[in-house]
Amino acid sequence: MTEAPVRQSLTEESCRHAVTAVSGQDAVLAGVVSKWGIPPFWVHPPGFPGIVLAILGQQVSLESAQATFNKLEAALGAVEPEPFLGLGDEALRAAGFSRQKASYVRGVASRIVSGEFDPAELESLDDDAVRARLTGLRGIGAWTADTYLLFALRRPDAWPSGDLALAKAIQELENRPAMPSWAELDEHAERWRPWRAVAARLLWHHYLSVRGRKG
Repeated sequence: MTEAPVRQSLTEESCRHAVTAVSGQDAVLAGVVSKWGIPPFWVHPPGFPGIVLAILGQQVSLESAQATFNKLEAALGAVEPEPFLGLGDEALRAAGFSRQKASYVRGVASRIVSGEFDPAELESLDDDAVRARLTGLRGIGAWTADTYLLFALRRPDAWPSGDLALAKAIQELENRPAMPSWAELDEHAERWRPWRAVAARLLWHHYLSVRGRKG
């Protein structure tokens, strides 16, 4: 496959072209496109709101994370660091934040307000540098960093290792008796470079479509 530029961000149009490229060389992904069509171009806002969404998405469904974010947005008007720090524990619990996730997001917000961390700088960095910056923040591990790369920065080769839905999708699509291990899944994904994020979008498309959750 053609190499993608290091800091290229996908657009809806370029993602469609990438879907054609990656599915043209992989019969399983081609089957997803044939059955379910092109996946929606899921995106998150960059910056603090996207980091909040990435943290909220840890170990919960997409719907649950989005519902909590929507309640937070309704409470604040705009999801920005300083207003977030003004919310008390009760308001965050009412929005759906666990104590742990509230602590993580407060930590990120505090570092932005203090000038220690600037999310805007991430857009000019390559994927590895973005991962290093994000995983230096409390509560953000590799999966969270890669989902931010994939949805907020729209990088074409981000791969959220350890994602349960991706493992289940591969199990179903390849008729495996059990889900692949995380190491097996990561090795499997190497065939999709430099479009692993596009392959992930297709696998999520299958996973959600089969379960009637295409929205």
